[in-house]
Amino acid sequence: MTDRRTQGGLVAIAVCTGLWLIQNGAAGQDPPRPSSAEAFAAGSEHVPRSTVPPAEPLRPSEPVRVRIPAVRVDAPVMRLGLGPDGSLDVPPAGDRNLAGWFKDGTPPGAKGTSVFAGHVDNARGPSVFYHLGALKKGHTVEVLRKDGRTAVFTIDAVEVYDSEDFPEERVYADSGQAELRLITCGGTFSEKTGYRGNVVAYAHLTAVR
Repeated sequence: MTDRRTQGGLVAIAVCTGLWLIQNGAAGQDPPRPSSAEAFAAGSEHVPRSTVPPAEPLRPSEPVRVRIPAVRVDAPVMRLGLGPDGSLDVPPAGDRNLAGWFKDGTPPGAKGTSVFAGHVDNARGPSVFYHLGALKKGHTVEVLRKDGRTAVFTIDAVEVYDSEDFPEERVYADSGQAELRLITCGGTFSEKTGYRGNVVAYAHLTAVR
């Protein structure tokens, strides 16, 4: 695990072993990588928004489900806390269709940056965020909340980073609006060390149902 500091706590970005790729041969089976067209413009100091205007933030309420229609994600959400070493717990690896939300951070749709994490794969095959790298600007993410409302976010960018170059400030910064980050393992893959980076999807709240 690699510790990341955010919202007064530590968030760990999982370094996944990619057992499925190792068992079945990595060639031609790597998860999708975001193209340069989905990245932020070079030299951007702040997270730019898409052309879709932001919606007013909601009152806090916990998430219960996340849906990403473009990549066929429809998964329940569990609360993630911090482990004894201060790193973020991750969803059980055995459940391939389960996402996690950092419960000590911002609830999705509320003012601030809400952080979700999910496995890219496990020993049996692709997991909930396997296709995160295939997302494109303008795609939507729907988060169903306990209060019965659905927070709809629009993707602003999707980027991949080596673990050593993970941009904590960009990923976790609070812009003053309601934003969302979806994070999974990705980047270069090694049979010895697993995935050596992370895919991050950036989004902001654009509608409420």
